[in-house]
Amino acid sequence: MASSVYDGIYVRESVENTAKILVVGPFGVGKTTLIGAVSEITPLRTEEVMTQAGAAVDSLAGIHGKTTTTVALDFGRLTLGDDVALYLFGTPGQDRFAHIWNELAKGAYGVLILADCRRLDASFEAMSLVEQRGLPYVVVLNVFSDSPEIPEEELREALDLEPETPLVICDARDRAEVVSALITLVKHLRTRIQESV
Repeated sequence: MASSVYDGIYVRESVENTAKILVVGPFGVGKTTLIGAVSEITPLRTEEVMTQAGAAVDSLAGIHGKTTTTVALDFGRLTLGDDVALYLFGTPGQDRFAHIWNELAKGAYGVLILADCRRLDASFEAMSLVEQRGLPYVVVLNVFSDSPEIPEEELREALDLEPETPLVICDARDRAEVVSALITLVKHLRTRIQESV
């Protein structure tokens, strides 16, 4: 049922285009935070409290203050302008949830790969999964208080990014910065579509 007055729950009647966007990355990189910061609806979260029993499989090395973890998905929505709605699906970051990732990837138009420059190597598996599926992506470096400053050229080389792959630095808690990162992804998708015509 559509609402004639946009109330933030229903999709605006002016929306002509929708896109499923994945938000992927390693455990503890900020995917849930990013979707929560930008979603215009109350985000769906499947977070559970981390227990001592999970310590053997969910290493907290390099991750400070994390007490919960996503066990299925995060979901949010963002309308850009009046005519494009993005449906954001955040994936769990642990290897044991790879089967969920595979299901969530179906029908996705593009991907935000969230990375942490304090532990770039943790992002390689997510990047590999995205590249295996041929999904276009933008790499978003989430900024933490103790993130080192690394020149973009070094970051691009460390991540082995193609020259045309956008790299964005963003605080996943900042709505405006997350919106900007998503706009970068939408522009990247449009460029790829135009080049393939």
